[in-house]
Amino acid sequence: MNQFVELFRNVISCALGSPRRSPETTGVPDHVGHVEISGKRRTLLHPALAGLVLALVMAPHAQSRAAEDEIAISMDEREIRFAGITTTRPDKEQPEIELSFPGTVAIPPQQMRVVAAPANGLVESMLVAADEPVNAGDAVAQLRSMEIVEAQRQFLAALSDEALAADRLRRMQQLFEGRATPERELRMAETSAANAKAHLDERRQILALMELSEIEIVSLQNTRKIVPAVTVHAPVSGMVVKRHVSPGERVDAAAPLYTIASLNPLWVNIQVPASRLSALKTDASVVLPAHGARGRLIRIARTVDPQTQSAIAVAEIDSNGGSVRPGLATTATIRLDLGPGTQWSVPAAAVIRHRDRSWVFIRNKDGFVARPVQVLSESSARTSIRADLGPDDLVADRGLIALLSELAAADKG
Repeated sequence: MNQFVELFRNVISCALGSPRRSPETTGVPDHVGHVEISGKRRTLLHPALAGLVLALVMAPHAQSRAAEDEIAISMDEREIRFAGITTTRPDKEQPEIELSFPGTVAIPPQQMRVVAAPANGLVESMLVAADEPVNAGDAVAQLRSMEIVEAQRQFLAALSDEALAADRLRRMQQLFEGRATPERELRMAETSAANAKAHLDERRQILALMELSEIEIVSLQNTRKIVPAVTVHAPVSGMVVKRHVSPGERVDAAAPLYTIASLNPLWVNIQVPASRLSALKTDASVVLPAHGARGRLIRIARTVDPQTQSAIAVAEIDSNGGSVRPGLATTATIRLDLGPGTQWSVPAAAVIRHRDRSWVFIRNKDGFVARPVQVLSESSARTSIRADLGPDDLVADRGLIALLSELAAADKG
């Protein structure tokens, strides 16, 4: 660094037309040794010389940026042979790779519906079992409830009030037409009739929410016979995946009775190591080899589990006629198209980990260069990487302990 400063000062002095005098030869302090520049001799640097100065200033920064990506390791032939280091050429691979990870089949949440109790009461019977298919409108449970009895009673009372208010309105209209009553009385009767009808509609809707069908409500209106129990029906078609209660249990209003779901398509929650997340892309093809099901990647988690250091990638797949079932533990293969000329296959021993990055050592005339790479997939014998390599490059595949030691020492330096 001192040599660089001395060179820089000499260049400046030359540009100003006078050589820089060294303090050692003049015997005066260094700050006096600078050439005094008069107004006439003050001049601009020559453009070529200015470019040289700029290059000298920026050179250390450019070298430091290059060092962030590659680290040179100087070794002669004797040291390489003594360390037992051998090299091999990387094999160029096809742009499409396959990554296999463990996963668990799950039901998409938007395909699940919960059948809830319409009121407080006692479960008299459960009409379907778990893993049984149902159609929309099928009876699935019977519930005995005093709340339903009270709701029917209030409906009949509202029905009577509405009939009474309508009859009073008719009489007021006749009296008003005969000029036997003021208009104010007619308007009051109209308001009372409208309120009574609105209350009756409200009670009718409450009965519908309590699972009474329109036929049952009409029957109640005609016969005025109150029923103590109600039949619960399936809101959608699907498979009963869970039964939450048993006959004889007391339940609250809105308590879950069944969970019904559509089982096609399904999701696969794929557990991906954090080091492999950068290789994944949404809409990538996903295959379950053991079951013949296919799909695509729809979501990649943005958070990593601190315990397993993995994240969940979600794939949507077809059930392949029911061969894929919720809860199944399986292996999912993700197929990725990485583009041409970026993927290479090297021996698994050629890739090492340092500073939380993957590295390979490439032979050059001065020894080796440690270059960071991105690992795409790996097996016991070979590793697929994405790196700036050429078919004629020589990658170290044995004796990497010595190179790793040199890399750690050079990195610290």
